[in-house]
Amino acid sequence: MDAPSRRHIPHACGVYIMRDAASSVLYIGKAKDLAKRVAQYFNPRRPDLKTRLLAPLIRSIDYVPCASEREALLWERRLIRRHQPFFNSMWKDDKSYPLIALTMAEDFPRLRVVRSKRRDGTLYFGPYPKVSPVRSLLRSLWKGKIFPLRPCDWVFPIDDKKIRSCLYYHTGECPAPCAGKISREDYRRIAQDAALFFQGRSRLLAQRLEREMRAASRRLEFERASRLRDNLSALHHMAERVRVREVMPGRVATALSSSRAVSDLQEALDLPKPPHAIECFDISHLFGRETVASMVRFVGGEPDREQYRKFRVRTVQGVDDTASMAEVVGRRYRRLQRDDVPFPDLVLLDGGKGQLHAAELALSSLGIALPLASLAKQEEEVFLPERAEPVRLDRSRPALRLLQRLRDEAHRFAISYHRLRRKREMFHGETIR
Repeated sequence: MDAPSRRHIPHACGVYIMRDAASSVLYIGKAKDLAKRVAQYFNPRRPDLKTRLLAPLIRSIDYVPCASEREALLWERRLIRRHQPFFNSMWKDDKSYPLIALTMAEDFPRLRVVRSKRRDGTLYFGPYPKVSPVRSLLRSLWKGKIFPLRPCDWVFPIDDKKIRSCLYYHTGECPAPCAGKISREDYRRIAQDAALFFQGRSRLLAQRLEREMRAASRRLEFERASRLRDNLSALHHMAERVRVREVMPGRVATALSSSRAVSDLQEALDLPKPPHAIECFDISHLFGRETVASMVRFVGGEPDREQYRKFRVRTVQGVDDTASMAEVVGRRYRRLQRDDVPFPDLVLLDGGKGQLHAAELALSSLGIALPLASLAKQEEEVFLPERAEPVRLDRSRPALRLLQRLRDEAHRFAISYHRLRRKREMFHGETIR
């Protein structure tokens, strides 16, 4: 496979699906950076046998973008179990990623790292892509006595001789339920707090670790600051958002269709890289009054609603969609520039040449160069900078359908905000900002 056939793969976290000439699945993998990982398979200097056998058979590569490594892990595991690709051995052999087990079925529960689940009343958390940060965090939680649960595997009751020989008992690191130093109720309360923590309610702990890390750094205690930094990193690793709980066939088909639309859009507009992240703007007003704007963001061809934004146009009087577009585009990317936040791969505008030119001037005044396009409603023509004639895409083409979804979603979001402003002003005389 030559390099141009891989240029549709984005630099994003996700799962890649390699297929042969008959579209049969050869191999499924996950990656923090899809483009870099896939490129490794076509590096002639890679020595491993699997890659040398696999690469010549690959004819197409699909991908599913994910929000985090943990989400990618879940997609990878379920897809491998469904398709059983020839070159995948990990999940065929039932090897699994690490889980944290909290043995709540025991009178005095323990925290352990395991690789498989049992139906014995144990609570399981995960899976996690990497075992080392998980073990590191468990060790830190133990040593810091945040969740001081017993580290031993002894079955209760325990005779006095074993208790006297326990190092953790003598050093006071363990609450010693075996010796009656803590009641069963108090001990289980610690275990229940641990369960809440691993369920994701860890923000307060993360804030405390960050404060301690900064304080240690100010005191020039760099070793302690480094250890706290690693623990904080492990905490964020375990708290990664996982949106996909079950990978159903329909969800897989939708995800693949979306990623293929992104690839088709790159080809249709001749973009330098896959438009993995696209932001689309729309203007809404009522006869020039209460002008507002919306911005919606799609990632991997799907809405990322947490990143939607709405704007009240401040500097434009009357009906002037192009000036309004210039204002909100300038405000959006001035903010991203100031906060040092990554820019999108494509900016789409609802409108024609006027809106496109206005956005181009707004970005130019900020010293920002971004791929721009506008979609005109009547003929569904796509206008591009420095191109006199619009691009006309076939109505059945995935690229056009993706642009229409973006435009329609931005329009819906703008209209809903505009209606909200009018309603509040009508009934309460409020000015919504």
